[in-house]
Order: sequence, then structure tokens, then C-alpha cells
Amino acid sequence: MALIELKFFSQTLGMQTEAYVVIPQKSTKGEIGIKGKSKDKEYKCVYLLHGLSDDHSIWLRRTSIERYAADYGACIVMPCGARSFYTDMKYGMKYFSYITEELPSIVSEFLKVSNKREDTYIAGLSMGGYGALKAALKKPEVFCAAAGLSSVADIKNGMFNDTLVPVFGEDLNIPDEEDLFFLAEKTNLNPLKPRIFMGVGTEDFLYDSNTRLKEHFEKLDYDFTYRESAGVHSWEFWDEYIRYVLEWMFG
Repeated sequence: MALIELKFFSQTLGMQTEAYVVIPQKSTKGEIGIKGKSKDKEYKCVYLLHGLSDDHSIWLRRTSIERYAADYGACIVMPCGARSFYTDMKYGMKYFSYITEELPSIVSEFLKVSNKREDTYIAGLSMGGYGALKAALKKPEVFCAAAGLSSVADIKNGMFNDTLVPVFGEDLNIPDEEDLFFLAEKTNLNPLKPRIFMGVGTEDFLYDSNTRLKEHFEKLDYDFTYRESAGVHSWEFWDEYIRYVLEWMFG
């Protein structure tokens, strides 16, 4: 695998930004401890989103995502989403449009990555879990599957109100189109609806809202996978569960 620090100008954000990318390397002869699965074709790609307190570097710093991705010959793109909840913010930048529209185009321009829907995935944790599920539900023509780990499953429950003021405005009038429960029902009617994976720890402070969203998906007609085990809102849990996610995506 190769690690690329991709710095570029985003027209959507109106500024320079960056993403970390791990991508298979064709020849790794002599490299110790790694068995790469590079192929002579465009790579499948996972857009991997960070949580509220972190940035694009965090998955590399807290997990072995590069080693895990090598087992599947997949490209992992880790963008910066600031504290946007991956939304086109009222007082801020258009991070939803950036992540779901501009970024895949830029990645396929620079790298040997497929831009086909069936090769394009998205995942994330906490705020990024919300962002990943929302992205796939609102843009099922772009993403074939989404995984949310310890997700902010209920954006309207008031838990993050102070943080959400720049995102939605002082009145916190959150549109239905930003609500995962609403989007799950709406996209259920779309023949392109994505596969969905949810995972959460049973001691996580977001456990109750995740189980409510799980029950909501189970009432609908999704290819839906749910997994839980003992755990809190922590990297020990996410380092374990990102392996389940990759196996679910590519295994």
C-alpha cells in the first residue's frame, strides 16, 4: 500500500483542503509483513469519515486501516470534514456537496480509482457515521453501500444542539432531508437504495438512538446488517469494527 497526502483546491469549499489516501501498490516484493492485492484495474474506493473532534488524519493514527485495506486491495480516502456534520452549512461551507459530488470526481481524476457506483463506498464513525449514512441515503446513485459506527443516529434529539448552530442556524430548524429516519423511508422507494451496515457498542452513549434507527431500517426493505457488542465510544471499538465493515463490503 502507498500513503498519499493529497492537497488540492476545492471549488465547493472555496479553499485548499486535503485528504489522506491509502491505495494498493502494484509491486511490493520484499516488503515484510504485508500481502498486497493490487490489480491491473481501477480500485474500489471507500470514503472514510472522521468524527466531531478529529480530522482526516485520525483513522491512520488510531487504527491499522492501511493494513486492513491491503487485505482487500481497496483504496481508502480520508477527507477533512471539520465540524460540519457533513452538511451544506448555514454558517459555513458546503461539506455535503464537497464529499458526495466534488471529492469523488477529484479522486478519480488523480488516482486509479473507479468512479462506478458499484465500486464506491462510504463509512464513518460518530459524526462521520451520520455523514456516511446520510450521504448514501441522499446520493444512492453515487454510493452502493454505507457503514455507520457509533453514529449520531438521531440528529434531532437535542444532544448536539450547541454544535449544530453553525450547521443549521440558531433556531435549529433541522430539515427532514437531514434526518436519517426520514431519509431511510424516502430512499426505501429508490431501486438504487444502498446496502447499510450499522455497528455500536452496548455501553456507548449513542446506543439507544442507534438501536431505534436499527429498528426503523428493519421495518423497511433494505439489505441491512447490524452488529453490536460490549464497548463504548472509543477507538478500541472502532479499530475492531472497521475490520467487520471492510469484510462486509468486500469479503
